[in-house]
Amino acid sequence: MKSDLTNQTNFWSKLEKPFIGLAPMDGVGDHPYRYIQKKYGQPDIIYTEFATVEGFCRGVTVPLRDFIFDKTQRPIIAQIYGKTPQFFRETATVVCQLGFDGIDINMGCPAKSVANGGAGAGLINTPKLAQEIIEATQAGVQDWVNGKTATDCEHITPEIAKEVEKRSLNLSEEYQQHQSIPVSVKTRIGFDSPIIDQWLPILLETKPAAIAIHGRTLRQGYSGKADWNEIGKAVRIAKDSSTLIIGNGDVSSKAEALEKVNQSGVDGVLIGRASFGNPWAFNDEDASINQKAAVALEHAQLYEKTFNEDEKYSFLPMRKHLSWYIKSFEKAKEVRKQLVLTNNSQEVKEIFDKYELL
Repeated sequence: MKSDLTNQTNFWSKLEKPFIGLAPMDGVGDHPYRYIQKKYGQPDIIYTEFATVEGFCRGVTVPLRDFIFDKTQRPIIAQIYGKTPQFFRETATVVCQLGFDGIDINMGCPAKSVANGGAGAGLINTPKLAQEIIEATQAGVQDWVNGKTATDCEHITPEIAKEVEKRSLNLSEEYQQHQSIPVSVKTRIGFDSPIIDQWLPILLETKPAAIAIHGRTLRQGYSGKADWNEIGKAVRIAKDSSTLIIGNGDVSSKAEALEKVNQSGVDGVLIGRASFGNPWAFNDEDASINQKAAVALEHAQLYEKTFNEDEKYSFLPMRKHLSWYIKSFEKAKEVRKQLVLTNNSQEVKEIFDKYELL
């Protein structure tokens, strides 16, 4: 199986280095967000927000919402999380059928609801299980190569399998072929303290295509500073492997990303929270408030088009994005107070027109 995966259709090997990507962010990185980031920032790679393999394999359809994308976002990587190897295997087959360019395993989420259950960064404390999960995911990709589909997966419900098949039929012929895709991992430098010199070799044994490393421990969460010296150590540890090392943490612009590359030697850098309301973080463009308002409105309109605007509270998740766009001008606070009460894109437009922002 592993020898077959070395011949995979690997977009990672085609990337010009150093590359800058959009980090996976739960509750933020949905289809409209990714579309806007790609259109105005042009990150080299994009991850989805993570979806639970346990959810996929227990008939929950919500993860399919997280996996909406279009061809403009390529290369796009589906991120998954959980703690059951068999569920990773079956979800990997589903991800392949959905037409993603890669599949990433989250071993870095510090949220208590995830890590305390043994998933996300909790896997740093169970290295053997972490290896089993990577190998199961690779096996699921190979199952796809061998002709398996979601319909053939024991724990994938007919409802989910039907939706997956429907989406796959809308893909270009290239993505309907049973070709292999690369498996990667996103993790942290440690659980309570940095242990990258112990943790990384364990991951490298499974030969993932890439490992993205956030420069904080699980205990730190998002507090303190990301330790790029530890990320640089990871680069040195992996130098004789074929696995790419990607750095993540405290990077707010393209210029800062390139500085981190020079400092650490990573193959690429991910930008996360700095992209909130700011796709221009990837190209260091200084967007005007009018540009930001226009893009915010476009984002809101796409959100409505993607998700059912008739559902109660459906526009609520969009409100935080609107407030992120509107900063650093005289009446920003006043405008934000109104934006966070909006229920549709028309109300957003009316507020922007009122303040002559369009």
